[in-house]
Amino acid sequence: MVFTKQRLFAPAVLTTCLLVFSASPAFAQDTTPTSGSRTVASGQKMKVKGVVTRRDADTFTVRDMNGVDTVVRLSDATSVKTKGGFLRGGTNYGQTNILRGLNLEVEGRGNGSGEIAAEKIRFNESDLRVARAVESRATPLEERATNTEQKLTQVEANAQRLSGQLEELAAVSNAARGGAKAAQETADAAVAGVNATNERISALDDYEPQTVAAVNFKSGSSILLPDSKTKLDEIATKALNAKGYVLEVSGYADTRGSIERNRMLSQRRADAVIRYLVENHNIPLRRIVTPYGYGETNPVADNETKEGRAENRRVEIKLLVNKGLTAPGPTMNPGTSGSGN
Repeated sequence: MVFTKQRLFAPAVLTTCLLVFSASPAFAQDTTPTSGSRTVASGQKMKVKGVVTRRDADTFTVRDMNGVDTVVRLSDATSVKTKGGFLRGGTNYGQTNILRGLNLEVEGRGNGSGEIAAEKIRFNESDLRVARAVESRATPLEERATNTEQKLTQVEANAQRLSGQLEELAAVSNAARGGAKAAQETADAAVAGVNATNERISALDDYEPQTVAAVNFKSGSSILLPDSKTKLDEIATKALNAKGYVLEVSGYADTRGSIERNRMLSQRRADAVIRYLVENHNIPLRRIVTPYGYGETNPVADNETKEGRAENRRVEIKLLVNKGLTAPGPTMNPGTSGSGN
């Protein structure tokens, strides 16, 4: 009888197990997209590995190995560090070091917009160096390509306009005394205008400093002082009124403390300047050359004196303007086509 009950009970147990297993989320079909964009449910914990393909003020986009894009939102609570070594330490970095081309890992939870609210961001030092090199070359090239395309369009329009003017002046020169001389002068002016345009196009990848300023810090601090913010306000105003500009930001420290500590302190100072310009004046990140901390190198004063050390605790900001956009445009003097005097 016992054997019979077991045989009768087995189908019921099997049916129940199949129902439980089929309803379990662990056995549900994977709905992760293989390409396109990912939407993260609010509160869902997620870890993403990939390469940064887009960088905005408070967000960036990560593309994983399957080609899926995920938008990551940054906050003041986001931890940005390199991956730890033997003691799982790692180096803290400012959020401005999250650049296009950086290979990284993101941990966080979904927010109400389908993004990941980042809690931890980790990457290797070597990947950061590669991303910096890519960013420093990609941004000027993108701007140069856009500007070159605009200038070529202007050159074509100028060429058509000059062609019509030369034809008209040729007819006048055949009908009026002194016309040949006027036509020659106009032709020379046209050639000079084309040459000037070509020179402007050649200068599109050349920058010159328009404004150079420095803000100073207290010993061991990376907090901006009130007068420093005033200087940064002036630089931001000049930058936003300029065409084809970039900002170069370099941090420095005095010789007190270790070399490595001063290097990290100078980097934090440079990051503080960038954050102020972006958050308070909406300076686009594409207009900012990757900030760098030089530590105690390149002093501008004697580190043996208190005054000299105060001058060396600084961040230098250079407003660089594209020469090709600031050069005067070509002009043409059509000359005179009268009867001669």
